[in-house]
Amino acid sequence: MAGLIVFEVVVLAVLSAVLIREQKVELRSRTEQRLEFQARALAAEMSGAMKAGELESLQGVVNTLRDAPGIRAVQITDTQGRTLVSSDPGMTGKLALSTVERQYLHELTKATIFSLDEKTREAVAPVRVDGLTRGYVWIYPDESPDRAQLRRLLRYTLLAALFGIAGCTIIASLMARSITRPLALLMQATRRLIRNPEDTSSFPLTVSSTNEAADLTVAFNLMVASIHEQRTGLSDALALLDSMLANAPIGFAFFDRRLRFVRVNQFMAALNGLPVNRHLGRTVGEIFRGRMGTALEESIGKVFEQGQPVQDRELTSGPDDDASQMRSWLANVYPVRTEADVVRWVGVILVDTSERRRTEAALRKTEKLAATGRLAATIAHEINNPLESITNLLYLMRQRPLDPTSAEYANLAQHELARVSEITQQMLRFYRQPTVPSLANVGDLLDSVLTLYRGRVTALHVEVVRRYEPDVRLLCFAGELRQLFANLIGNALDAMTPGGGRLMLRMRHAANGGVRVTVADTGSGMSRGVLQRIFEPFFTTKVAVGTGLGLWVSAEIISKHKGTIRVRSRLRDDHRGGGTVFSVVFPQRTDKSNAPESDIPEKQIPEQATLTSVEAAT
Repeated sequence: MAGLIVFEVVVLAVLSAVLIREQKVELRSRTEQRLEFQARALAAEMSGAMKAGELESLQGVVNTLRDAPGIRAVQITDTQGRTLVSSDPGMTGKLALSTVERQYLHELTKATIFSLDEKTREAVAPVRVDGLTRGYVWIYPDESPDRAQLRRLLRYTLLAALFGIAGCTIIASLMARSITRPLALLMQATRRLIRNPEDTSSFPLTVSSTNEAADLTVAFNLMVASIHEQRTGLSDALALLDSMLANAPIGFAFFDRRLRFVRVNQFMAALNGLPVNRHLGRTVGEIFRGRMGTALEESIGKVFEQGQPVQDRELTSGPDDDASQMRSWLANVYPVRTEADVVRWVGVILVDTSERRRTEAALRKTEKLAATGRLAATIAHEINNPLESITNLLYLMRQRPLDPTSAEYANLAQHELARVSEITQQMLRFYRQPTVPSLANVGDLLDSVLTLYRGRVTALHVEVVRRYEPDVRLLCFAGELRQLFANLIGNALDAMTPGGGRLMLRMRHAANGGVRVTVADTGSGMSRGVLQRIFEPFFTTKVAVGTGLGLWVSAEIISKHKGTIRVRSRLRDDHRGGGTVFSVVFPQRTDKSNAPESDIPEKQIPEQATLTSVEAAT
């Protein structure tokens, strides 16, 4: 009713506004036409009087026009704006026109309506004698009669609106009463049924009409009768089922043929984080999203179709590349049959195995670490003997005269052999053996690593861009930094396989007085999930050749040097290039004591960087 009244008020208000606006425009148009006609007539009479030299005779005409309805004042001026004849005798001989009016007179050629602003109007017509303008006739309208007419129109419109609203309200009230009366009876019976579901004495309700409310009452009577019949036959079974569902330490749920929840226990609801009533009537896909919902729908549909249970079906949800957010369940799906051996519902038992899987993964990772330690010790013992032989052979070779290139290669081989020997000794503990740090040229370390990868760089057609500040030295463990740079450059080359790309190396002094080394590539890039796990041991995306230890060891080396590392990456797609940027900052130390080892380095891994180019990142 309130909506109807508001609608009527709005409609009548709009119609009234349109009507008044149109009436106002009409009155304004008629007034302007009348004023123009009166101005032309007075100008014609003034022309004859000026030509005959009888201006005094026009005073009566002006006074007569002033007394006409809708005219406030009349005056006749010469071309300079001086009053010749006026309805106000005191204005005769005075300058009565404003500056704006006098400027407007130069463009006046015929009778027109002159408006100083939106509210002030005046009719003006030139007085022409023998083809020359000798003066002007000014008529000032009185708009108070027009406003009074508009007010009367508004009063009549509002009165008609009130009568229309009152009539519509009375008619609507009578119609609403005929509809709401049977609905009120239905509502009262429904409330009694809600208070006591077992009490159906109020039903069936009496139907005394043939409208939609009567159809609703009949349908409600049938529904109550059906509910009462089902409750009578299933009360005992539901009591047993409710007890089992409420106290079972695993998730129970039952589904109909439309894959909608019909029953669910609290344990199952707790697994999803939704209350029990949010499950009922909703489908599997609405509660379980992604591949878990798809797999569960497939299993339930299979049981409905074949009538055979599905046992030990493993379900998972969450991102595959983030084990901390992945959840897993063990599902057993079985049919619930009626007396006619028809599958009426399907029951599902879910057991959350997420913690068990995480525990098993942790145990497997621990076993891998232990096995790797034992293998590292064995390999170190076996490698030491041939390394000693190679060292002796290199020493003997360097005692002979060599050309400069061979001597350079021999020196490089000697340095790398020493680093391999150092690594084998450190593998006995699977961590870096503490040594005395020394000042090393960071650019030379990077170039020595590039020399080792020269063959791969050439084969992959990789463009190497080096941006080094001159003579940047760092107090560090040179062998470990070579291993760090070798891991970063090797990963960059792997990311650009097989299409090639650009490898950028930048080395400069950092803002805190340390050294910043940046390794950037235009390779395939990494996803956000991979970025979160790249420093975990045994995590690798190179399943065939990767061990998952390169970046983990690199992080330990950075930690030992009290450094920090930042990683930014963007996946390559069809519309834009990809790439990865590793930026390592080492603080500058002045003492040569062994560096204290922190627990883990500061690894800042933001979301995928939105870089216009890898050069921008460096």
